[in-house]
Amino acid sequence: MQRMRGAAARGTASKCRFEAFVADSAGPLFRTAELMTGDAGAAEDLVQETFLRVARHWHRVQSMDHPLAYARRVLTNLALDGARRRSRQRAELEPPGGRRAEVADEHAARALRGVDDQAEFRWALARLAPRERAVLVLRYWADLPVTEVAEILGCSEGTVKSTASRGAARLARILTSQPSTAETVSSVRRSDGTR
Repeated sequence: MQRMRGAAARGTASKCRFEAFVADSAGPLFRTAELMTGDAGAAEDLVQETFLRVARHWHRVQSMDHPLAYARRVLTNLALDGARRRSRQRAELEPPGGRRAEVADEHAARALRGVDDQAEFRWALARLAPRERAVLVLRYWADLPVTEVAEILGCSEGTVKSTASRGAARLARILTSQPSTAETVSSVRRSDGTR
C-alpha cells in the first residue's frame, strides 16, 4: 500500500513538472513554429505534436539539463518533415499548367504586406526553403549558438553557417525586391489619379 502511494505521489509530481514545462515553453515553441511554417494553425499543430512526443518520453526528458532544447529539436524535425508534405500538397493543388491564380489586385496585396514590418518579414521568411528558414529561426530568432543549431538539425557547424549565410542573403533579396509601403501607396494613388 505504501509503495502505491509513493508511486502515485511521484506520478503527480511528474505530471505537475510536465504541466509547468508546457506552460513555460509553449510561447517560445509556438513563435518558433510559426516562423518555421508561416502559419499559426500549422504552428499550433506542431507545438501540440511536440508536446505529445515529449510527454511520451517525459520520464527521460525531465531529467535532462535542457528539456526545452529537446522539445525544440522535436519541433524542428516535425516542421522540416511537415514542410516536405506541405510542399507536395501545394504542388498537387496547383492548377494545370503550373500557373498559380493571379492576385486580383497586386497593389492592394503589396500595400497590405507593407502595413507591418514584422508581417512583411514573416511573409518573406515563409518564402525560404524549410531548412534555410529553420536555420535562420533557430540561429537568429531563438538566438542559439551555431553548435546547438547544428546539433538540433543533425548537421555540421559549417553547414549551419553556409545555410545561414545563403538564407540571409536570399531573405534580403526577397525583402528588397518588394516595394516599400511608401512606394506602394504612392503608386496606388497615382493609378487612382490622386496625388
